[in-house]
Amino acid sequence: MTRELTSAVTLCAIMLLSGFSANQIKPTNFMADTRGGIKISSIIPENFGAWKKMDLSTGVVNPQQQQLLDELYTELVTRTYTSSDGYVIMLSMAYGKNQNDSFQVHLPEICYPAQGFQVGASRKMALTTPYGEIPIKQLETTFQSRRVEPVTYWTTIGNHAVKSGLDKKLKEMSYAMQGDIADGLLFRISSIDTDKPRAFSMQQKFIQEMLASITAADRLRLAGLTD
Repeated sequence: MTRELTSAVTLCAIMLLSGFSANQIKPTNFMADTRGGIKISSIIPENFGAWKKMDLSTGVVNPQQQQLLDELYTELVTRTYTSSDGYVIMLSMAYGKNQNDSFQVHLPEICYPAQGFQVGASRKMALTTPYGEIPIKQLETTFQSRRVEPVTYWTTIGNHAVKSGLDKKLKEMSYAMQGDIADGLLFRISSIDTDKPRAFSMQQKFIQEMLASITAADRLRLAGLTD
């Protein structure tokens, strides 16, 4: 029996024994309200380590698309950083105060193909940091065979980085049983680079230097790290 199947069976058993069903659990407390209203955009510095935020003009967003984004997410942050030697990394963070299934819309496996990209090889791995491990996923994406864009991302539920869709559901259920409505975040970085090993290496360097530049409380919020 696989670990995920074991977890699913365990969850079903817990629900049956406790007399709960997903529809009967009615959490009322937003975890986000206990976090002090800190904006995600204020957590990551514009300059840290070898990285500096680039000043780029913002494109015009379709009003209907903007309305959908506003409905799905409490905050959406997009930035572009360049290293001291000129390497460029694009950052996107999507934060939702009320975590639910619609958050899945922004997963790279869905949003990249929706923009015409092809998603090739993908892999899950644990990124080791001085503060603990982050379960990340790496994707190799291309656009019309001309633009090669390796992607690294992870998602969080409350104070936990989740490994899979099942893990996400388990964490949501755990918070709900405590009466809490968990918030959620998707952290994604990518770079336009035909040298995929170099791209993933630079992305990991970006993550490591970013984590070193923020507080322990913010590392918990962004990546579920507890130092």
